[in-house]
Amino acid sequence: MAMADANEHSDDLFIRVRGLHHSFGALHVLRGVDLDVMRGETMVLLGRSGGGKSVLLKHLPGLLRPDRGEVWVEGEEISEMKERKLGEIRRKVGMMFQGGALFDSFTVGQNVAFPLRESGLRDEEEIARRVAEALEIVNLAGQEENLPSDLSGGMRKRVALARAVVSRPACVLYDEPHAGLDPVTADSIDRLIRSLRENHGITNVVVTHEMRSVFRIADRVAFMKEGVIHWTGTPEEFRASEDPLLKSFL
Repeated sequence: MAMADANEHSDDLFIRVRGLHHSFGALHVLRGVDLDVMRGETMVLLGRSGGGKSVLLKHLPGLLRPDRGEVWVEGEEISEMKERKLGEIRRKVGMMFQGGALFDSFTVGQNVAFPLRESGLRDEEEIARRVAEALEIVNLAGQEENLPSDLSGGMRKRVALARAVVSRPACVLYDEPHAGLDPVTADSIDRLIRSLRENHGITNVVVTHEMRSVFRIADRVAFMKEGVIHWTGTPEEFRASEDPLLKSFL
């Protein structure tokens, strides 16, 4: 891909994926994904289980390397980037992992501080201030000394979100943030995602099966089928679509 094409509309384009392929042994999961994510939008990735959504998500901060294809983040192609340089990308792109992926033996404060320490920050006062700021964003102020085992499932998800935003990224990726949550708690996660976009200008990419959330948070929807993007559009276009696959999923 020529640089001019990759940087087209670069002021508005945050992530561009082109021709992305990824296999695990004989299992060909991604089969040529093309996707654009615009700055400041919430993009929701939908599709049946096994369609490649979570695998695609892990390519966006360079956690997985493609077999073929390109991933551009703010005009930089990252698929062959060295690990040290990828650290700079991951400060721009935070990730909330499926299940939260908290360290059970760490306190809430230590969990949230982990990305800051990994990035080399050593000023303890600054770390404490940034942790408190992130916990306040997710409505968990004052929870620094608790262990994850002391918290409800919804609170653990919010701690994971605080850890994803503590480095002040421009974009946050969410892998099934509603999994295992009751509807009221899932709604609180949606409010936080909306707040991050509206109040902090953060770009969001959300993998979910929670259809109610699609219409609460999405600016655009991308539907994956068998390792490619089958359809993209607004939630309203998704609801009105006559595509048999979309209709059956909805």
